[in-house]
Amino acid sequence: MSFKVDIKRRKSKQIMVGNVAVGGDAPVSVQSMTNTETCDVDATVAQLDALVRAGADIVRVSIPSMDAAEAFAKIRQQVSIPLITDIHFDYKIALRVAELGADCLRINPGNIGREDRVRAVVDSARDHGIPIRIGVNAGSLEKDLQKKYGEPTPEALVESAMRHIDILDKLDFQEYKISMKASDVHTTVAAYRQLAAQIEQPLHLGITEAGAARAGAVKSAIGLGMLLNDGIGDTIRVSLAADPVEEIKVGFDILKSLHIRSKGVNLIACPSCSRQEFNVIETVNALDQRFEDIIEPIDVAIIGCVVNGPGEAREVNVGLTGGSPNLLYINGKPDHKVEDADLVDEIERVVREFIANRSEVEQHSDKLNVAVKTAG
Repeated sequence: MSFKVDIKRRKSKQIMVGNVAVGGDAPVSVQSMTNTETCDVDATVAQLDALVRAGADIVRVSIPSMDAAEAFAKIRQQVSIPLITDIHFDYKIALRVAELGADCLRINPGNIGREDRVRAVVDSARDHGIPIRIGVNAGSLEKDLQKKYGEPTPEALVESAMRHIDILDKLDFQEYKISMKASDVHTTVAAYRQLAAQIEQPLHLGITEAGAARAGAVKSAIGLGMLLNDGIGDTIRVSLAADPVEEIKVGFDILKSLHIRSKGVNLIACPSCSRQEFNVIETVNALDQRFEDIIEPIDVAIIGCVVNGPGEAREVNVGLTGGSPNLLYINGKPDHKVEDADLVDEIERVVREFIANRSEVEQHSDKLNVAVKTAG
């Protein structure tokens, strides 16, 4: 049994983004954002479908114009996943998408303009029962804060966030969540830690403009990992200059690494060395692709030799230890031998069979529980 730290989550108010709870005791949700042209309805829906298949809980869609708002109406009709609409400056766009089925409005009250316009947006959100996400970004801080602090410091991000919060507080609107993102890990982490101690609303975590797939994933894992390990964070987005589906994959990998949330295959693999009895890297890459559609949580270990193989295999649902021949473990016990040529096919078969059998057992257990309650 692996050692697991019991992370104590920060207590936060719970809001609803569509049918997904954010904050409180709800699971940390994983988000992404479409990068298609929103007016291209077919392309945007196709990307949303791909994100749903990857396991996304929530997706944000940019609405830069009224034409995009009208396109959003068609998109909304074709997908069921909760959609956050990203709006800047034009309050009329916010009013329109609220009518068209947005599940959350991502705005900065300060850049919407006059007080009456901000009030109109807040009243619309209240009337339609949808929350607001305040999004503070180091790259778009208010000019007076840039002058005051000289650079995007944690204090500058927090002061900007509190300004927007004060606006919503004055309008007696509490259904909101906050993000404060910078491309620098230390700045972002320090800002969230400061704000987490001052408010009770849920926090959306992210390292903005983190970079290309590899570097961005590393930067996000460090920054988000530090905060999540502190119990800070109710929903996350990994921002990558890559396919948005990769953001979802990395997001769940971060949560799985901290034992915060399990979704899909947790693939444990050795880096390989001259002791390996089969091509570990080739096998793992092939399995990683074949397991992309699996969203049920399952631990799978692929270890190339008998030094660490048996120990790792005993701790997972399905494990492979390299040898002559290779040995496959199921539920921690040696089950059968597998030749090199059959490795990928056989491991995939066993994993899918394991999931199917587990589902049948769980369904049978649920039926028994219902029967017992009915008889009682």
